[in-house]
Amino acid sequence: MNSRSKRLIRSIFHIHRSSSMFLLYEYDIFWAFLIISSAIPILAFLISGVLAPIRKGPKKLSSYESGIEPMGDAWLQFRIRYYMFALVFVVFDVETVFLYPWAMSFDVLGVPVFIEAFIFVLILIVGSVYAWRKGALEWS
Repeated sequence: MNSRSKRLIRSIFHIHRSSSMFLLYEYDIFWAFLIISSAIPILAFLISGVLAPIRKGPKKLSSYESGIEPMGDAWLQFRIRYYMFALVFVVFDVETVFLYPWAMSFDVLGVPVFIEAFIFVLILIVGSVYAWRKGALEWS
């Protein structure tokens, strides 16, 4: 290798090293947030495990159904329609929440974002028509 290529490699390495140090500095708040938000639930579980009373017995180990003695078998079969209805509701409910930021910043974002929002709403309409035709929205 000649001296010119060595200088080029050293300058690239120096720029890469200095830029990575700068990028790591920018993510300090992210890492602090991640550590604190992970530590709070862990500490809550550890503290509750240490402070909670431990009493074992037949009443403690029995099923609890709103204060009523459990009757029959706990393994009941539910119809899949309940789950499908809930899933369709959650999907469309959560996706329509994304329309609010678009509506609030419509004047700033302009026409391209309006077209994207229109395509998004069109996909929602096609999905709801598909779910309706398949019978996922009927409760009978």
